[in-house]
Amino acid sequence: MENGAVYNETTEPQAPRRPLFGCTLRRLWGWRLPVKLVQTIFSFVAVLCEEIVDNCITCGGLYFFEFISCSAFLLSLLILCVYCTDLYQSLGKDKVQKLNFWAVPIIGVSFLLASIVFSATCSGSAVEKAACAFGFLASFAFAAEFGIEFYHRRKQNTGRRPQNPGNTPSAKKSENQPLNKQRR
Repeated sequence: MENGAVYNETTEPQAPRRPLFGCTLRRLWGWRLPVKLVQTIFSFVAVLCEEIVDNCITCGGLYFFEFISCSAFLLSLLILCVYCTDLYQSLGKDKVQKLNFWAVPIIGVSFLLASIVFSATCSGSAVEKAACAFGFLASFAFAAEFGIEFYHRRKQNTGRRPQNPGNTPSAKKSENQPLNKQRR
């Protein structure tokens, strides 16, 4: 009993458990997780719907929508994976948030443009209409995230601004004083 074997498991510090496959959702707090999931799901459903289209009259819009919707799905999935894995710490919080802040509006605007082009050139089948609808929904999900993120950044920036020292009484008093004292 003097070798301490009885108490080793409970008294020695143990390494913290790593999440399964290094995946965690703690960085996707509050509103961010549902928005990221909605973006990814709507993009995926848009890709599936456009892949089901069997014939097209003007295929340019379909091909453009196919490229943008697939790219949007893969990029939103990639950003979601970065937030959930150890890549977040490897890249750094600031870089990931900056990447997300600029990628989301670009993806959203591209998806909106592709949805408009596809809806203008589609033949009107139910699958094409569903693809367009999910394209628009995904675009709005990307726009919503950008709007929320922009609001939060603006709110943080206005909270950090220092007060204007020119409006304080001591500063006004020094404004009225000459810069160089004149000697007599």
